[in-house]
Amino acid sequence: MEVKDQLQRKISLPNPPKRIISLVPSQTELLVDMGLEENILGITKFCVHPKHLRKNKNIVGGTKQVKLEKIKALDPDIILCNKEENTQEMVAELEEIAPVHVSDILKIEDAFELMSQYGEIFKKEALVETMVNSIRDKIAVLREKLKDKQVKRVAYFIWKKPLMVAGKDTFINELLRLNKFENVFTESRYPETTLEELKDKNPDLILLSSEPFPFEEKHKNYFSTLNVEIKLVDGEYFSWYGSRLVEAIDYFKTLRD
Repeated sequence: MEVKDQLQRKISLPNPPKRIISLVPSQTELLVDMGLEENILGITKFCVHPKHLRKNKNIVGGTKQVKLEKIKALDPDIILCNKEENTQEMVAELEEIAPVHVSDILKIEDAFELMSQYGEIFKKEALVETMVNSIRDKIAVLREKLKDKQVKRVAYFIWKKPLMVAGKDTFINELLRLNKFENVFTESRYPETTLEELKDKNPDLILLSSEPFPFEEKHKNYFSTLNVEIKLVDGEYFSWYGSRLVEAIDYFKTLRD
């Protein structure tokens, strides 16, 4: 079987893979929800969903650095990576061990494409189709609910020192738009910023994410001089794709209330 990943790289697989290494937390969760938990041999230390998984699977490192010899010893049929989460150098080294599939997620449709690719690779097409259709239906309901809401200008913070926000060309930005939020930061990816710049951009709302920096209630004081509404949000729902979108859309239904 020959398939393409989301970077349009050709991957040759003699048989449907049975021994999987997943180096991306949201993709690990997707695999479990596809009924492939028994086939997962190795994960990262950041693969926290489902919670029991790290007790039962081999931890092969993080998302930027992995233990290549440990992965090689697990004799995987396929290794699953992501363009943003993992490095190009890592992918090249992993390809010496097994075929590597690389995802690239900026839009919701990219997430659906990834699910479909996994459905083809792991022979779970019907299950994936049901999952995608369920998420599409939920999104339609959300859009109907928000149709009369005014667009709010927002800044979405992901880190404190230095202050960093999500900009354009990110999955987070895509989900902000879904919620009728306009990102005041139009720079690409994850730019650094200052309180002075934030004041100039004059957002209606500041969103403090629970990840990767774990913003809490106490951190609101840091932004208090701006006299802007500040809200803590669940970062997993804004940045995890795959099956996490099922819960995310339900979360978004209450976010603007």
